[in-house]
This record gives sequence, C-alpha cells and structure tokens, in this order.
Amino acid sequence: MSAAAAAPALAGRPGRGVGHALELRGLSKRYGSFTAVDAVSLGIERGQFLTLLGPSGSGKTTILMAIAGFVAPSEGAVLLDGRDITALPPERRDFGMVFQGYALFPHMTVAENVAFPLRVRRLSRAEREAKVRAALDLVQLDRFAERRPAQLSGGQQQRVALARALVFDPDLLLLDEPLSALDKKLRAELQDELKALHRRVGRTFVNVTHDQEEALSLSDQVAILNHGRLVQMGAPEALYERPRTRFVADFLGTSNFLRGQVEAAGGGEMQLRAGETRLRQAGGDLPPGATALLSLRPEKIALLGAGEAAANQVTGSIAAWAYLGAGFSLTVRTSDLGALRVALPAWRAPIAPSEGLPVRLGWAADAAVPVLEDGDAA
Repeated sequence: MSAAAAAPALAGRPGRGVGHALELRGLSKRYGSFTAVDAVSLGIERGQFLTLLGPSGSGKTTILMAIAGFVAPSEGAVLLDGRDITALPPERRDFGMVFQGYALFPHMTVAENVAFPLRVRRLSRAEREAKVRAALDLVQLDRFAERRPAQLSGGQQQRVALARALVFDPDLLLLDEPLSALDKKLRAELQDELKALHRRVGRTFVNVTHDQEEALSLSDQVAILNHGRLVQMGAPEALYERPRTRFVADFLGTSNFLRGQVEAAGGGEMQLRAGETRLRQAGGDLPPGATALLSLRPEKIALLGAGEAAANQVTGSIAAWAYLGAGFSLTVRTSDLGALRVALPAWRAPIAPSEGLPVRLGWAADAAVPVLEDGDAA
C-alpha cells in the first residue's frame, strides 16, 4: 500500500484544517510556593504546528501535560474549538501523544504496538488491521510490521510511536521532545519526515523542545517560554528576525548585543554613539539621550574589503576563530563594541582567518534590531 493509498484512512487535506483549534486562557500551575506556569494565554489555529520552546524549567512540559489532561491547572482554562475541556480526563480528550522515550511495548510487534489504541477503543479486527496498515504506510514502516521494537533503529522506533499516536485519528497530536534521543544527523532527517507527515495528515500538532533549530524547522508558530511565562510567540522567521527582548534574541540563535546612546532620531532612523563609534539604526523611536540595545546576528556582519563601505563600520582584530564546514565563526575584538561574533561563509572566503589579523566589519542600518532588556518586557 502506498502513502497515497493510506491517505483516505488517516490524512487530512492540507489547508483544510481537519485538526482542532487550541486555546489556553490564563493557564497557571503552582506547586506550593513554586509557580511552574504563570498566566500563559495563547491560541493556535486548526491544522497548525505549534512548538513550545524554552530552557529547562521554563514550563513548557507542564503546559503540554495540562493540555493532555495529566496536570490540573491551578488557574485558567484549556479550550478546544472554543469548548472548555479543562476538567475533562485524559482518556476522554482523544489526543495522541508521543513521548521522548517512545514508550513502546517491547513484547509486542510493531503492528501490535500501533494497534493498541484501537484495541482499547474496541474496534473490530478488520478495522484495526486496515488502520494499522494505513498508519505504518504513512510512516513508511509497512515492511516492519512483524518486528519487535528492539529490532528497530531509534529513528524507526520513533516512527512507530508516531504511527501509534495517529492511528485513531486524534483531535490533537502532542509531542514531548520526540527527537531528543536521536543523534544530530538522524534528528535532522526525522525533522523533515515529521514536517512532511504533518502536512499529509493535517492535524494540529503541539511540540515541546529546547532545540532552537528544531523549533525553527518544524513550526508554523513558536511560543518562547522563560520562568513559566510566555515571552513572545509568532512565526519562526518573525521571532528570529524581530525578537522583542534580549532573552529571545539570545535564546533563538546567536546574537551580538550593541549598546549605545541615542544622539538623534527622525525619519525612521536613530543615530547612536558607542564610545567613539557612531551607529546608524533603522527603526526605533527612543528620544535623544536614551540608551538603546541592539541585537545584531553574526551572519549579518560583512568583512569589508579595501574601498568598500557600509552604513555601520568598525575595525578590530580576530581574537578567535573556528572552521565549521560551511563557514567560519569569528570572534572579532573591537575597541568600542567589545567582542563581536561574525559568521563568514567558507566558500571563497575573502580572508584566511588567523588570530590577531586586522579586519574591518560593516553592516546595514536595518541589519540590527532594537530589543528590550528582559526586565523591561511587557
């Protein structure tokens, strides 16, 4: 059976939103005096892929468990298509779940593992067999139906867990760091497969991870959490290109932080001073005399050759460098801006990096983004 043939049994139509809309309203969870989740409100449209992203202890797993029904919120509500399901027990929520450790039954075959949710729901044998075949074909494991989990690779076991979570057509699919146990290369491959699977089935996915690349690669929307609070939520590109706070800019990728005093503002641009260095910054509306904090991504800084100019220019010397295959990571020491991280493509690089080498750096007026200190965030 082909993936196309399996589609009627499990897959939705991309863009038609066969999944369900999810909303959290003022969700909080306290354990004694400790607040794990602090008044989180967010919504995701049906059929979208949402990732809850944050460092350890940020509250993302607690939120996922509250959505699943395994954790009772101290305050707030969980709504599915506008219906309050906060008090509904887990077994009545009809959500699929994939855990970090797969949680497969070692004594069962692949087919028996996938069929387990259907047996619990007392489907007939014929219905079970048809749905299991469709689910295994969807994750490209139909040839492994009679094998045991121990006979499979980590990536194959993860796909079995996905098939088991999808086989009963769940309203939502919840993923608790499903790729974290895999090595980097296999994790990248499974990210592509998971994204394609989401498109095929059309269900609403909610994923938890601390891996920034995974969040950017997979998601329609990313909710960034810190200390139990929702810091910023949006499309991956918007979060990366336009972080609102220093925490978001620093956690999602790598960033340089430039601090300067506003000398003039107008015409959609600020003129800043950092020591003896003058900076031009597009955007921002701070008054003269205020201190501005800018986030500047390493890949947006160029090495300037003789005669080349840029809106912002600074000289320095290479303090450290590393070859990363596709590029070089440079740490350039400057007098007024401190150490700047620079990402330099390795293919036809204009220099051969070496410690102490003098360089001139430049970037456009709109390359950096004004951000708030974390304590100033709304």
